[in-house]
Amino acid sequence: MKKALQFGAGNIGRGFLGQLFFESGYATTFVDVTQPLIDALNARGGYPIRILGDHPETLLIENVRALNSRDVDAVAQSLAESDLAATAVGVNVLPRIAPAIAAGIERRFESADHKPLNIIVCENLLDAGPILREHVQGHLPHRFHGVLEEHVGFVEASIGRMVPVMNDVMRAEDELLIGVEAYCELPVDKAGFRGPIPTIKNMQPRENFSAYVERKLFVHNAGHAVTAYLGYHKGCEYIWQAIADEAVRAEVDAAMSESCAGLVRKHGMDVAALEAHKNDLLRRFANRQLGDQVERVARDPIRKLGSRDRLVGAALMCLNQGIAPEHLAFAAAAAIRYDHPADPAAQQIQELFRKDGLASVLRAFCGIQPESELGTLIAAGMSQLEREKWVR
Repeated sequence: MKKALQFGAGNIGRGFLGQLFFESGYATTFVDVTQPLIDALNARGGYPIRILGDHPETLLIENVRALNSRDVDAVAQSLAESDLAATAVGVNVLPRIAPAIAAGIERRFESADHKPLNIIVCENLLDAGPILREHVQGHLPHRFHGVLEEHVGFVEASIGRMVPVMNDVMRAEDELLIGVEAYCELPVDKAGFRGPIPTIKNMQPRENFSAYVERKLFVHNAGHAVTAYLGYHKGCEYIWQAIADEAVRAEVDAAMSESCAGLVRKHGMDVAALEAHKNDLLRRFANRQLGDQVERVARDPIRKLGSRDRLVGAALMCLNQGIAPEHLAFAAAAAIRYDHPADPAAQQIQELFRKDGLASVLRAFCGIQPESELGTLIAAGMSQLEREKWVR
């Protein structure tokens, strides 16, 4: 049986990639840091996935085992023997898994009898593949640098499946149960592969992949974030409640439409296809069965307000294409005013906002000048929040 090594056994690792690997005939080894989860996966050799929607369905994912990421020797050996690998660990964790990946590459390619290795990088980060490659190269002896470039593919992916935090009822039912939406497509960068492209169910190798990365970040992630931040200011607990609010939905639709217009001009993407994608996302955001919480989607506004991320990044892309991102700027203002008491990043923004005002927040967290076109639009969004009584 073919072997896959999956770094990260969380929402996307188990709730998406694990399913695709199993349904494609792979035995999957998960690498994680949570020992009780590792023990449970090893004891049972599988776990259930529940497709949440109007007609729920539960699938059993089998041929599974798990390793602790601290056991670098075991992880490296598993990588050396795998047909395919993937990551879904979060952008901040990529540097931590690089040493084990480097050690596995050394073992795999120490002899001339080897196959290319492809690592599908499933992180919400522009240029995630090159970034992980650079981290790995830093841990490799110089004699392996050519091998890394020629025989190891760092394949960027666009993750669209939504996987909410499990509620208490589902956790009580089964500690390994994970709930997901039905959407199950995996666009990947065709140019990132080394050697033959493996056959994985629902994997879609794409040309001009940067367009799909930006579509995910600036349409899907941006729309999700707009829903969360405006929903928070409306007092909503769940994403489905927020998108059901007419004022919130109108702003989400308008912000996503700005991003779509920018992508059409920048990448020549099909207008009708983008419109259909946007409308499908609005439908998926309304899925009550997911129970996706506003607080989860809004978490860490510092990252989400970054100059290359979903709100400010999308707005800057639009401006570069000659489109005024008024609704994206309004959403960025809502994110700046997001003040959930249990979110340290939100409280950090609020402290600077109270002390030094919007201009300092724009410079420190958004990477833009307050007198810039986008800075001016965000300031107008701030006034709109207060004028229309969005902020409490």
